[in-house]
Parts: sequence; structure tokens; C-alpha cells
Amino acid sequence: MRTVRTVVVFDAAELHTESTFWAGVLGGHVLEDETWHSVIDADGEWRIGVQLAPDHVPPRWPDGEPQQVHLDLHVEDPRAAHEEVIALGATLLRAAPDPERAQGHQVYADPAGHPFCIGWGHPSREQLTAYLEGWQRAE
Repeated sequence: MRTVRTVVVFDAAELHTESTFWAGVLGGHVLEDETWHSVIDADGEWRIGVQLAPDHVPPRWPDGEPQQVHLDLHVEDPRAAHEEVIALGATLLRAAPDPERAQGHQVYADPAGHPFCIGWGHPSREQLTAYLEGWQRAE
């Protein structure tokens, strides 16, 4: 199967709050409908959908209501990313043991309670490309 787009969809009781949060994180904007919002990123790509779920029960990470999905956002500047998502309405659920380490991640919840991670220092785009090229040659 060749996909033309991958869109992650979140349930939320408050469409505007949830979609505005993710548009802020991705530097984009929201296309609104009555029961569905599409989040378009800074490059004009449709990345996230938010569907109205009036009875949505947010997950309680890590030991309560189970999560259905979560995003890992890999960034170059974790301090700036932290400040940005907190200003947009995120809640820090688990801080990195040592934020100064070259590699790590922190766990947050978006305004509707969906967990997501901000990670840093994981394989760079160049390292990942080199790995995939080596893997493809080995096949």
C-alpha cells in the first residue's frame, strides 16, 4: 500500500481547544467543521484531525484510563519546545531525569489529556538516512 497522507486523529470534547493547541505546536492553522477540525502544519500538510467526542474520557497516563495513541515529536531545541507547548496549554507529566543529556524525552498531555512526548538527540535525519541506505543494501 502506498499512502498519500498519514493523519493522526484525536477525540476531544472541546474541538477548538484541542485543534488550536496542535496547530500552535506545528506552526500551522485549523480548518474547522462542525464536528471535525483538520490541523494543517507550517508546510501546508494535513497532519492531525480532531473529531468531536462529547463524552471523551482523557487517558490518565501512565496508570489510569489507557491511552489509544500518542505522538513522539523529535526536536532540536527541547527547552524551546517545552516552553512552547506549555504556553499553548500542555501539562508536563514526566520530566526527563537529566534534561542536559544529549538524548532524552519528556512526556506531556495536550489540553484534552492525550499524552505526547518531546524527544531530542535521537538519530539525526542524516544518521537515519545512512542507516536506511545500509539496511536497503543488505536486503
